[in-house]
Amino acid sequence: MQAFKTFRGYFLRGLAALLPTVVTIWIFVQCYIFVQDNISIHINRGVVRLAVASTDWYPPVTDDDKITYVLKKEPELQAQPTVLGERIKDDDIIKGTRIQVAEKYWVTGPGQITGFILALLGVCILGAVLASVVGRTAWRIFENFLEKTPFLRKVYPYIKQVTDLILSEKKLTFLRVVALQYPRQGTWSIGLVTGSGLKKINESLTREFLTVFVPTSPTPFTGYVIMTAKDETIELDMTIEEALRFTISGGVVTPSMLPSEGRLNSAEQTESMKK
Repeated sequence: MQAFKTFRGYFLRGLAALLPTVVTIWIFVQCYIFVQDNISIHINRGVVRLAVASTDWYPPVTDDDKITYVLKKEPELQAQPTVLGERIKDDDIIKGTRIQVAEKYWVTGPGQITGFILALLGVCILGAVLASVVGRTAWRIFENFLEKTPFLRKVYPYIKQVTDLILSEKKLTFLRVVALQYPRQGTWSIGLVTGSGLKKINESLTREFLTVFVPTSPTPFTGYVIMTAKDETIELDMTIEEALRFTISGGVVTPSMLPSEGRLNSAEQTESMKK
């Protein structure tokens, strides 16, 4: 039993060390496969057809290639060698054979990485175009069209909000960590102060309010934004990093478990954010 416990301890320790790396690699591989299967393959096919249409020498094909292509389309010509010999001289057959041979390399072979690279370059070029006044104006017109189109206007604006939040260069700045009674009295949650609340509410109730982001576990990127009275919150001696680790771990990792040096650095970062 002792040997089994030792083995289990070593196994779990090794798994904990490897799992983040394996999961990270798996996510990137899945993203690559998605782009390759849904975008790159069509780009590669377009490149192949463009190369075949603009040249009469690429790729070089043999009579055997032409025969294979013809028999794939018209298998009954297997028993008619004379007709088969005439068919391989047809321009459409030659063009189709060239496309088929080229696709073996560019679409299903080693050259398929080209579509992925072109897709990345295309996104960069689009970003450069949108950085100009003309590009932004054209894109705004296109977005207005989508937002006024039936069915699309029910989906597109919300997807855009999510992608803007994830990909925006503007970083969400948290000021400090507080504890507040949420979602009901007697239940305490950790929140990250993001602002001083809406001016209208502060003036109407003559109390100072805070805008607080309450992250959810184990994904602190999602949560709830609430406004609560400042005097009903308790400011905690925690850094933003400690609060996020506490949330991600479901409360397992507490500030007392973190290295003192790491806590000091995080505290300094939080203080600089306040300034």
